[in-house]
Amino acid sequence: QVQLGESGGGSVQAGGSLRLSCAASGFTFTIYSMAWFRQAPGKEREFVAAISRTGGNTYYADSVKGRFTISRDNAKNTVSLQMNSLKPEDTAVYYCASRVSLGALSITPHAYEYLHWGQGTQVTVSS
Repeated sequence: QVQLGESGGGSVQAGGSLRLSCAASGFTFTIYSMAWFRQAPGKEREFVAAISRTGGNTYYADSVKGRFTISRDNAKNTVSLQMNSLKPEDTAVYYCASRVSLGALSITPHAYEYLHWGQGTQVTVSS
């Protein structure tokens, strides 16, 4: 049974940091690229960051570039999102997602290409 479980969300003041983690099970983690998406109240889900199956390629939304870092540990089947210099507009439910990847460096920001999704973890940034 495929499972993605996010953790690490919480409340923080603007300028603070949080580290989200996503534990994967039930599939061959090393052939999947991984990504983080987020959805704020009343808004559509948006892409945050993606990482290739080898970890050799990453891609970020402009809104988080330079502040967030995505990484993965293929030995532990986990993907993480280090979030620094948080802003109130980063407030959202954050989801991790997985996508079968044909290429070692292949990644995509398109949600429809991701097969499995976690339940999400809430991040709240106060001003």
